[in-house]
Amino acid sequence: MSLRPDLAVIARQIVPDSRVLDIGCGDGALMLALRDSGCDVRGIEIDPESVERCVSQGLSVVQGDADRDLADYPDKGFDYAVLSQTLQTAARPDRMLDELLRVGTRAFVSFPNFAHWRTRAALLLQGRMPVTRSIPVSWYETQNIHHVTVKDFRELAREKGARIEREWFFAGDRPVAGAANWRAEFAVFELSR
Repeated sequence: MSLRPDLAVIARQIVPDSRVLDIGCGDGALMLALRDSGCDVRGIEIDPESVERCVSQGLSVVQGDADRDLADYPDKGFDYAVLSQTLQTAARPDRMLDELLRVGTRAFVSFPNFAHWRTRAALLLQGRMPVTRSIPVSWYETQNIHHVTVKDFRELAREKGARIEREWFFAGDRPVAGAANWRAEFAVFELSR
């Protein structure tokens, strides 16, 4: 199975045999890839159908709401905490980032960049919330409640005392170098504290 570009870059960075918590694990694609590399991977997912799919594949996933339930996990209980394409759906992304860095020694965060040029152009030229590759549904269907940009996330990390270890940017499945806030459809950050 082919992984989304953000999940593929995360999977390549995680050391085999690590303990990983995948928050908002969706269909479990990242978990399967990490399990195959010998990692002890756990997941938390709010959607009951996704939880059922994961469990049917032998994955250790619980149904839960990361906004509330991360508080139940121990400090530094995992080598890595992963939050892929979920930060923008959190009630309080600032608190979510604190929790990620509390439960994991390192954290990976990926999100759609709402400052991408296509998003800006749709707002400017059409006066409407865009539907793009990285934001594939209309504003009233989306789970996105916080519209984050690369610059916004860097500032949040600084305010929270998180160190950005590495960052990757993509337009579709192609890496983007330079002018990420304008050119990247989505971003991946590796953080520590």
